[in-house]
Amino acid sequence: MQTLIINAHPDFKNDYSFSSKLQQLFLKEFSKRFPEEKPTVLNLYDQPIPRIETDQLLGIWNKQREGLELNSFEKEIYSTSANLLTQFKEHHRIVIVSPLHNFNITSRMKDYLDNILIARETFKYTEDGSVGLMTDDYNVLLLQASGSIYTLNDRYTPLEFSHYYLKEMFQEIMGFNKFDIVRAQGTAVLDSEAILKTAESEMTEAVTNFYTPSKL
Repeated sequence: MQTLIINAHPDFKNDYSFSSKLQQLFLKEFSKRFPEEKPTVLNLYDQPIPRIETDQLLGIWNKQREGLELNSFEKEIYSTSANLLTQFKEHHRIVIVSPLHNFNITSRMKDYLDNILIARETFKYTEDGSVGLMTDDYNVLLLQASGSIYTLNDRYTPLEFSHYYLKEMFQEIMGFNKFDIVRAQGTAVLDSEAILKTAESEMTEAVTNFYTPSKL
């Protein structure tokens, strides 16, 4: 069962960030379960991710609809996007490592989603609305760090757009079987050791559920 870790932190090389510490906690649990295996790691800020712009994906899609030939630059962009989609579909366990930026996912994570939310690949349109195609025991786990706390059922709870957005895109649109989240929250106000202790406890349970096959 292949695992893809998508690191969406701009400062992904900083081992002291809470996002990195969450990834380290996940890898600790991963090594316990699969000591002979290694997950695939994709650092989004370490490579170009095609974007929906007139000289990138948007222009390419328009040319394809009109049957026009792509130039060399466009062919490279298209190949990069296609490879991201292929890699994504080959991994049945997806781990997203990300900070919370202004209540939402990072900009590079949104760019990545634009390369995998592709009709007839990860979902399809029907007369009754879109239907997810990623239903063959695909699970996603979000590891998210945030300065504030979003689980107190207060004014901040409905502002955690990242959580709601990703959950709906993966489960409702693409048809993933499971979506779970482990947070390192309150990093601007709470003791770091207490934050990580809570996260470690939640990680053990979340990873167990993450790798438990879904009943299809």
